[in-house]
Amino acid sequence: MTEYPALGSDRERVEEQVRRWCDDARLDGRRPPLSDAAAVAIAAGRLDEPTRTILAARRRAGRTLPSIGGFAAIRVLADERERWLAKDTRNKPGSAIVYRMRAAELGKRLDHLRTTVVMSNKHYANGVRAVRRERRDGLHLDLDQRDALFDALRHTPVPKAEAGTVVERAGFSALDSAADKVVDASRNTRFRELGDRASSLITQFTDRRDDVFDDRYETLLFLAGSSYDRVQASPAWRSEHFVVQRTQLDLADELTQVAVDANALREISSELEGVATMMFDDVTRDQVATRRTALDAVWRQLIDRVAALVRVADLVTRAEGEVRTMDVVQKARSLDDRIDALIARAGNRELSADNTHFVGDQLR
Repeated sequence: MTEYPALGSDRERVEEQVRRWCDDARLDGRRPPLSDAAAVAIAAGRLDEPTRTILAARRRAGRTLPSIGGFAAIRVLADERERWLAKDTRNKPGSAIVYRMRAAELGKRLDHLRTTVVMSNKHYANGVRAVRRERRDGLHLDLDQRDALFDALRHTPVPKAEAGTVVERAGFSALDSAADKVVDASRNTRFRELGDRASSLITQFTDRRDDVFDDRYETLLFLAGSSYDRVQASPAWRSEHFVVQRTQLDLADELTQVAVDANALREISSELEGVATMMFDDVTRDQVATRRTALDAVWRQLIDRVAALVRVADLVTRAEGEVRTMDVVQKARSLDDRIDALIARAGNRELSADNTHFVGDQLR
Protein backbone atom coordinates (compact mmCIF):
# COMPACT_ATOMS: atom_id res chain seq x y z
CA MET A 1 0.00 0.00 0.00
CA THR A 2 1.20 3.51 -0.76
CA GLU A 3 2.54 5.42 2.21
CA TYR A 4 0.42 8.18 3.62
CA PRO A 5 1.56 11.56 2.31
CA ALA A 6 3.76 13.58 4.64
CA LEU A 7 1.40 16.46 5.20
CA GLY A 8 3.41 18.02 7.99
CA SER A 9 1.93 20.21 10.66
CA ASP A 10 1.01 23.23 8.52
CA ARG A 11 -2.71 23.73 9.05
CA GLU A 12 -3.51 25.48 5.78
CA ARG A 13 -1.63 22.92 3.71
CA VAL A 14 -3.47 20.00 5.32
CA GLU A 15 -6.84 21.68 4.88
CA GLU A 16 -6.13 22.35 1.22
CA GLN A 17 -5.07 18.72 0.71
CA VAL A 18 -8.27 17.43 2.35
CA ARG A 19 -10.36 19.84 0.28
CA ARG A 20 -8.72 18.62 -2.95
CA TRP A 21 -9.24 14.98 -1.99
CA CYS A 22 -12.93 15.57 -1.33
CA ASP A 23 -13.50 17.65 -4.47
CA ASP A 24 -11.89 14.90 -6.57
CA ALA A 25 -13.60 12.11 -4.56
CA ARG A 26 -10.20 10.43 -4.59
CA LEU A 27 -7.58 9.74 -1.90
CA ASP A 28 -3.94 9.35 -2.92
CA GLY A 29 -2.76 5.79 -2.38
CA ARG A 30 -4.60 2.85 -0.89
CA ARG A 31 -5.84 2.55 2.65
CA PRO A 32 -7.14 -0.47 4.57
CA PRO A 33 -10.89 -0.82 5.15
CA LEU A 34 -12.30 1.00 8.14
CA SER A 35 -12.19 -0.80 11.46
CA ASP A 36 -15.41 -1.90 13.16
CA ALA A 37 -15.02 0.92 15.70
CA ALA A 38 -14.73 3.57 12.96
CA ALA A 39 -17.60 2.05 10.97
CA VAL A 40 -19.90 2.09 14.03
CA ALA A 41 -18.93 5.67 14.90
CA ILE A 42 -19.75 6.78 11.34
CA ALA A 43 -22.96 4.74 11.24
CA ALA A 44 -24.08 6.42 14.47
CA GLY A 45 -24.27 9.64 12.47
CA ARG A 46 -27.39 8.25 10.78
CA LEU A 47 -29.14 7.34 14.04
CA ASP A 48 -31.23 9.36 16.48
CA GLU A 49 -29.74 11.05 19.51
CA PRO A 50 -30.87 8.45 22.14
CA THR A 51 -29.30 5.61 20.13
CA ARG A 52 -26.07 7.57 19.67
CA THR A 53 -25.92 8.18 23.42
CA ILE A 54 -26.31 4.47 24.16
CA LEU A 55 -23.65 3.51 21.61
CA ALA A 56 -21.23 6.02 23.16
CA ALA A 57 -21.92 4.63 26.63
CA ARG A 58 -21.37 1.07 25.42
CA ARG A 59 -18.09 2.09 23.79
CA ARG A 60 -16.83 3.69 27.00
CA ALA A 61 -17.88 0.60 28.95
CA GLY A 62 -15.96 -1.67 26.56
CA ARG A 63 -19.07 -3.26 25.05
CA THR A 64 -18.56 -4.47 21.49
CA LEU A 65 -20.77 -5.54 18.61
CA PRO A 66 -20.78 -8.99 16.99
CA SER A 67 -17.89 -9.37 14.54
CA ILE A 68 -18.59 -10.36 10.94
CA GLY A 69 -15.07 -9.85 9.65
CA GLY A 70 -15.49 -6.13 8.94
CA PHE A 71 -18.67 -4.08 8.60
CA ALA A 72 -17.58 -2.92 5.14
CA ALA A 73 -18.82 -6.34 3.97
CA ILE A 74 -22.39 -5.18 4.65
CA ARG A 75 -21.94 -2.22 2.30
CA VAL A 76 -20.33 -4.36 -0.39
CA LEU A 77 -23.15 -6.92 -0.34
CA ALA A 78 -25.88 -4.25 -0.24
CA ASP A 79 -24.40 -2.37 -3.21
CA GLU A 80 -23.95 -5.54 -5.23
CA ARG A 81 -27.56 -6.56 -4.56
CA GLU A 82 -28.80 -3.15 -5.71
CA ARG A 83 -26.78 -3.44 -8.92
CA TRP A 84 -28.30 -6.79 -9.77
CA LEU A 85 -31.81 -5.47 -9.07
CA ALA A 86 -31.17 -2.40 -11.23
CA LYS A 87 -29.99 -4.33 -14.29
CA ASP A 88 -32.07 -3.87 -17.43
CA THR A 89 -34.05 -7.06 -18.01
CA ARG A 90 -36.34 -5.84 -20.79
CA ASN A 91 -36.55 -8.35 -23.61
CA LYS A 92 -34.25 -10.65 -21.60
CA PRO A 93 -36.52 -13.15 -19.83
CA GLY A 94 -33.69 -15.61 -19.23
CA SER A 95 -31.37 -12.98 -17.82
CA ALA A 96 -34.13 -11.60 -15.60
CA ILE A 97 -34.41 -14.92 -13.79
CA VAL A 98 -30.66 -15.12 -13.27
CA TYR A 99 -30.53 -11.53 -11.97
CA ARG A 100 -33.38 -12.13 -9.53
CA MET A 101 -31.77 -15.33 -8.27
CA ARG A 102 -28.47 -13.54 -7.73
CA ALA A 103 -30.18 -10.68 -5.90
CA ALA A 104 -32.10 -13.17 -3.76
CA GLU A 105 -28.87 -14.96 -2.83
CA LEU A 106 -27.26 -11.70 -1.80
CA GLY A 107 -30.40 -10.81 0.16
CA LYS A 108 -30.09 -14.06 2.13
CA ARG A 109 -26.46 -13.30 2.95
CA LEU A 110 -27.47 -9.84 4.16
CA ASP A 111 -30.24 -11.33 6.28
CA HIS A 112 -27.73 -13.73 7.84
CA LEU A 113 -25.41 -10.83 8.69
CA ARG A 114 -28.34 -8.87 10.11
CA THR A 115 -29.25 -11.78 12.38
CA THR A 116 -25.63 -12.05 13.53
CA VAL A 117 -25.36 -8.33 14.34
CA VAL A 118 -28.86 -7.82 15.78
CA MET A 119 -29.65 -11.04 17.67
CA SER A 120 -26.36 -11.98 19.37
CA ASN A 121 -26.94 -13.20 22.95
CA LYS A 122 -23.25 -12.72 23.75
CA HIS A 123 -23.32 -8.98 23.11
CA TYR A 124 -26.79 -7.90 24.24
CA ALA A 125 -28.70 -8.45 27.45
CA ASN A 126 -30.75 -11.64 27.51
CA GLY A 127 -33.36 -11.85 30.24
CA VAL A 128 -35.55 -9.40 32.14
CA ARG A 129 -33.07 -8.66 34.93
CA ALA A 130 -30.15 -8.20 32.56
CA VAL A 131 -32.19 -5.87 30.34
CA ARG A 132 -33.29 -3.80 33.35
CA ARG A 133 -29.70 -3.55 34.58
CA GLU A 134 -28.42 -2.43 31.18
CA ARG A 135 -31.24 0.10 30.83
CA ARG A 136 -30.41 1.49 34.26
CA ASP A 137 -26.78 1.86 33.18
CA GLY A 138 -27.75 3.38 29.82
CA LEU A 139 -26.26 0.45 27.88
CA HIS A 140 -29.28 -1.37 26.44
CA LEU A 141 -30.04 -1.28 22.73
CA ASP A 142 -33.60 -2.25 21.86
CA LEU A 143 -34.25 -4.51 18.90
CA ASP A 144 -35.40 -1.66 16.66
CA GLN A 145 -32.26 0.33 17.56
CA ARG A 146 -30.05 -2.60 16.57
CA ASP A 147 -31.97 -2.91 13.30
CA ALA A 148 -31.44 0.79 12.63
CA LEU A 149 -27.75 0.40 13.38
CA PHE A 150 -27.44 -2.44 10.87
CA ASP A 151 -29.21 -0.33 8.23
CA ALA A 152 -26.78 2.50 8.97
CA LEU A 153 -23.82 0.15 8.60
CA ARG A 154 -25.01 -0.54 5.04
CA HIS A 155 -23.66 2.94 4.25
CA THR A 156 -20.15 2.33 5.59
CA PRO A 157 -17.74 4.29 3.34
CA VAL A 158 -15.96 1.90 0.97
CA PRO A 159 -13.71 2.66 -2.04
CA LYS A 160 -15.18 1.75 -5.41
CA ALA A 161 -12.47 -0.83 -6.04
CA GLU A 162 -13.64 -2.70 -2.94
CA ALA A 163 -17.35 -2.19 -3.52
CA GLY A 164 -17.42 -3.71 -7.00
CA THR A 165 -18.90 -7.09 -7.77
CA VAL A 166 -16.87 -10.22 -7.24
CA VAL A 167 -16.32 -10.47 -11.01
CA GLU A 168 -15.17 -6.82 -11.19
CA ARG A 169 -12.76 -7.22 -8.28
CA ALA A 170 -11.36 -10.42 -9.80
CA GLY A 171 -10.95 -8.63 -13.13
CA PHE A 172 -8.99 -5.79 -11.54
CA SER A 173 -6.75 -8.27 -9.78
CA ALA A 174 -6.13 -10.15 -13.03
CA LEU A 175 -5.23 -6.93 -14.83
CA ASP A 176 -2.79 -5.99 -12.08
CA SER A 177 -1.16 -9.40 -12.41
CA ALA A 178 -1.07 -9.03 -16.21
CA ALA A 179 0.74 -5.69 -15.91
CA ASP A 180 3.47 -7.27 -13.76
CA LYS A 181 3.83 -10.21 -16.16
CA VAL A 182 4.19 -7.89 -19.18
CA VAL A 183 7.03 -6.04 -17.47
CA ASP A 184 8.79 -9.25 -16.44
CA ALA A 185 8.49 -10.81 -19.89
CA SER A 186 9.86 -7.77 -21.70
CA ARG A 187 12.72 -7.05 -19.30
CA ASN A 188 16.20 -7.41 -20.88
CA THR A 189 14.72 -7.68 -24.39
CA ARG A 190 14.35 -5.29 -27.29
CA PHE A 191 10.64 -5.06 -26.43
CA ARG A 192 11.29 -3.60 -23.00
CA GLU A 193 10.05 -0.10 -23.91
CA LEU A 194 6.94 -1.55 -25.51
CA GLY A 195 6.33 -3.69 -22.44
CA ASP A 196 6.65 -0.71 -20.13
CA ARG A 197 4.15 1.25 -22.19
CA ALA A 198 1.69 -1.66 -22.21
CA SER A 199 2.05 -2.07 -18.46
CA SER A 200 1.47 1.65 -17.96
CA LEU A 201 -1.71 1.52 -20.04
CA ILE A 202 -3.02 -1.46 -18.07
CA THR A 203 -2.28 0.28 -14.79
CA GLN A 204 -4.03 3.46 -15.92
CA PHE A 205 -7.02 1.44 -17.05
CA THR A 206 -7.47 -0.40 -13.78
CA ASP A 207 -7.02 2.85 -11.78
CA ARG A 208 -6.29 0.90 -8.60
CA ARG A 209 -3.46 3.03 -7.29
CA ASP A 210 -5.87 5.39 -5.51
CA ASP A 211 -9.04 5.06 -3.45
CA VAL A 212 -11.96 6.45 -5.46
CA PHE A 213 -15.41 7.15 -3.97
CA ASP A 214 -18.94 8.01 -5.08
CA ASP A 215 -18.93 11.63 -3.90
CA ARG A 216 -17.17 14.14 -1.69
CA TYR A 217 -19.19 13.24 1.40
CA GLU A 218 -18.18 9.60 1.32
CA THR A 219 -14.58 10.63 0.69
CA LEU A 220 -14.71 12.94 3.72
CA LEU A 221 -16.15 10.26 6.02
CA PHE A 222 -13.70 7.57 4.87
CA LEU A 223 -10.76 9.94 5.40
CA ALA A 224 -12.03 10.84 8.88
CA GLY A 225 -12.51 7.17 9.78
CA SER A 226 -9.10 6.24 8.37
CA SER A 227 -7.44 9.00 10.43
CA TYR A 228 -9.25 7.75 13.53
CA ASP A 229 -7.96 4.22 12.87
CA ARG A 230 -4.40 5.48 12.42
CA VAL A 231 -4.52 7.15 15.83
CA GLN A 232 -6.12 4.20 17.62
CA ALA A 233 -3.65 1.72 16.09
CA SER A 234 -0.61 3.77 17.09
CA PRO A 235 1.45 2.41 20.02
CA ALA A 236 2.45 6.00 20.76
CA TRP A 237 -1.19 7.05 21.27
CA ARG A 238 -1.71 4.20 23.73
CA SER A 239 1.48 5.02 25.66
CA GLU A 240 1.75 7.10 28.81
CA HIS A 241 3.15 9.98 26.75
CA PHE A 242 -0.35 10.76 25.39
CA VAL A 243 -2.39 10.00 28.51
CA VAL A 244 -3.49 13.64 28.85
CA GLN A 245 -4.55 13.89 25.20
CA ARG A 246 -6.49 10.63 25.44
CA THR A 247 -8.51 11.98 28.34
CA GLN A 248 -9.16 15.31 26.64
CA LEU A 249 -9.99 14.10 23.13
CA ASP A 250 -12.92 11.78 22.41
CA LEU A 251 -12.04 11.00 18.80
CA ALA A 252 -14.90 8.54 18.33
CA ASP A 253 -17.44 11.16 19.41
CA GLU A 254 -15.87 13.71 17.06
CA LEU A 255 -16.06 11.17 14.21
CA THR A 256 -19.77 10.63 14.94
CA GLN A 257 -20.48 14.37 15.02
CA VAL A 258 -18.69 14.81 11.69
CA ALA A 259 -20.88 12.02 10.26
CA VAL A 260 -24.05 13.67 11.65
CA ASP A 261 -23.23 16.99 10.00
CA ALA A 262 -22.01 15.43 6.74
CA ASN A 263 -25.20 13.37 6.35
CA ALA A 264 -27.39 16.39 7.12
CA LEU A 265 -25.45 18.52 4.64
CA ARG A 266 -25.73 15.87 1.92
CA GLU A 267 -29.49 15.56 2.47
CA ILE A 268 -30.11 19.32 2.38
CA SER A 269 -27.88 19.74 -0.69
CA SER A 270 -29.83 17.02 -2.48
CA GLU A 271 -33.10 18.76 -1.65
CA LEU A 272 -31.74 22.06 -2.94
CA GLU A 273 -30.73 20.37 -6.19
CA GLY A 274 -34.30 19.17 -6.54
CA VAL A 275 -35.64 22.66 -5.97
CA ALA A 276 -33.13 24.11 -8.45
CA THR A 277 -34.41 21.87 -11.23
CA MET A 278 -37.96 23.16 -10.74
CA MET A 279 -37.37 26.88 -10.10
CA PHE A 280 -39.02 29.26 -12.54
CA ASP A 281 -38.56 32.76 -11.09
CA ASP A 282 -35.73 35.00 -9.96
CA VAL A 283 -36.87 35.06 -6.33
CA THR A 284 -36.56 31.28 -6.03
CA ARG A 285 -33.17 31.36 -7.74
CA ASP A 286 -31.91 33.95 -5.26
CA GLN A 287 -33.18 31.91 -2.32
CA VAL A 288 -31.47 28.78 -3.59
CA ALA A 289 -28.21 30.67 -4.21
CA THR A 290 -28.32 32.13 -0.68
CA ARG A 291 -28.84 28.71 0.87
CA ARG A 292 -26.03 27.21 -1.22
CA THR A 293 -23.69 29.91 0.04
CA ALA A 294 -24.64 29.06 3.61
CA LEU A 295 -24.04 25.37 2.94
CA ASP A 296 -20.61 26.15 1.49
CA ALA A 297 -19.66 27.65 4.85
CA VAL A 298 -20.80 24.47 6.63
CA TRP A 299 -18.77 22.37 4.19
CA ARG A 300 -15.66 24.43 4.89
CA GLN A 301 -16.15 23.83 8.62
CA LEU A 302 -16.39 20.08 8.00
CA ILE A 303 -13.18 20.21 5.97
CA ASP A 304 -11.45 22.00 8.86
CA ARG A 305 -12.63 19.40 11.39
CA VAL A 306 -11.53 16.43 9.29
CA ALA A 307 -8.22 18.15 8.56
CA ALA A 308 -7.74 18.42 12.32
CA LEU A 309 -8.21 14.64 12.60
CA VAL A 310 -5.68 14.13 9.81
CA ARG A 311 -3.19 16.38 11.61
CA VAL A 312 -3.66 14.48 14.87
CA ALA A 313 -3.07 11.16 13.07
CA ASP A 314 -0.01 12.56 11.32
CA LEU A 315 1.50 13.95 14.53
CA VAL A 316 0.87 10.72 16.44
CA THR A 317 2.48 8.72 13.62
CA ARG A 318 5.56 10.94 13.69
CA ALA A 319 5.70 10.68 17.48
CA GLU A 320 6.04 6.88 17.29
CA GLY A 321 9.75 7.16 16.46
CA GLU A 322 10.38 9.48 19.40
CA VAL A 323 8.44 7.24 21.78
CA ARG A 324 10.33 4.17 20.58
CA THR A 325 13.63 6.00 21.15
CA MET A 326 12.59 6.96 24.68
CA ASP A 327 11.52 3.38 25.40
CA VAL A 328 14.88 2.07 24.16
CA VAL A 329 16.72 4.55 26.39
CA GLN A 330 14.62 3.52 29.39
CA LYS A 331 15.24 -0.17 28.69
CA ALA A 332 18.97 0.47 28.30
CA ARG A 333 19.05 2.26 31.64
CA SER A 334 17.16 -0.58 33.26
CA LEU A 335 19.59 -3.08 31.72
CA ASP A 336 22.54 -1.06 33.04
CA ASP A 337 21.05 -1.13 36.52
CA ARG A 338 20.57 -4.91 36.34
CA ILE A 339 24.14 -5.40 35.10
CA ASP A 340 25.47 -3.25 37.96
CA ALA A 341 23.46 -5.30 40.41
CA LEU A 342 24.81 -8.50 38.88
CA ILE A 343 28.40 -7.27 39.19
CA ALA A 344 27.80 -6.27 42.78
CA ARG A 345 26.43 -9.72 43.62
CA ALA A 346 29.21 -11.52 41.81
CA GLY A 347 31.89 -9.43 43.48
CA ASN A 348 35.38 -9.64 42.04
CA ARG A 349 35.32 -13.40 41.60
CA GLU A 350 35.41 -14.83 38.10
CA LEU A 351 32.16 -16.35 36.84
CA SER A 352 32.61 -20.01 36.06
CA ALA A 353 30.85 -22.06 33.41
CA ASP A 354 28.63 -23.55 36.12
CA ASN A 355 26.94 -20.27 36.94
CA THR A 356 26.78 -18.57 33.52
CA HIS A 357 23.10 -19.49 33.39
CA PHE A 358 22.66 -17.02 36.24
CA VAL A 359 23.84 -14.21 33.93
CA GLY A 360 21.35 -15.22 31.26
CA ASP A 361 18.53 -15.30 33.78
CA GLN A 362 19.43 -11.83 35.04
CA LEU A 363 19.60 -10.29 31.58
CA ARG A 364 16.36 -11.77 30.31
